[in-house]
Amino acid sequence: MRKTSYVVAFFAVVATMLLNIASMQRPDWLVVHGDDILHKSVVVEYGLDRRCELKVIEIPSGNGGHISYTNYECRPFPMRVTDGCEKENKQFCMVWGTASYFVNLGIGFAIVACLAIGFGVSTHSRRRRIWKSVSVLVALHVLSQIIAFGVVTHLYRTDAFPTFQYARPGWAYILNTLSWVFGILVTFGVVTTGISAQKGHRWAAGNRAYQQISG
Repeated sequence: MRKTSYVVAFFAVVATMLLNIASMQRPDWLVVHGDDILHKSVVVEYGLDRRCELKVIEIPSGNGGHISYTNYECRPFPMRVTDGCEKENKQFCMVWGTASYFVNLGIGFAIVACLAIGFGVSTHSRRRRIWKSVSVLVALHVLSQIIAFGVVTHLYRTDAFPTFQYARPGWAYILNTLSWVFGILVTFGVVTTGISAQKGHRWAAGNRAYQQISG
């Protein structure tokens, strides 16, 4: 493969990893909008490892308007006692935790893929072989994200947690989806370019196209 192809692949893998990291750090995989007697608006966000709650209170003012007070708090999620992880929600807590595990695992595969690209472009002989390892690592990165997506989606669609029946996917969920969709395209691009280079196509192999040795 051309060195340019590896450079493009490197930045593409970095892009998928950044989307992955952003989705992991955001608390809004699932979002519940509601209200109650005291609050005009209550928004509860469920992330992979924390739960955040935004409460808005409106108090009438003397001139006919309203004064708004906002409170935003986060706590770890799920918690053993508060979220019933020792009793009724024990299975949910175990399964939800696997999503965080696979997201972190995917980041690890992406980092190793970037290191492999950096190592592989150093010599021409390495560039001929390293694309296979890179494609496998990127594929594992993508698979990890799809598993995390599948776990959250399953728990969301089956209302596995009491408030999930009112939830909707948030930005973290969307970013995770973009991560693995883009990752699939990156994997396809690396494999296609690598195979084309191996067959001697100049657009993929460059001026030093690989020549088949006939016996």
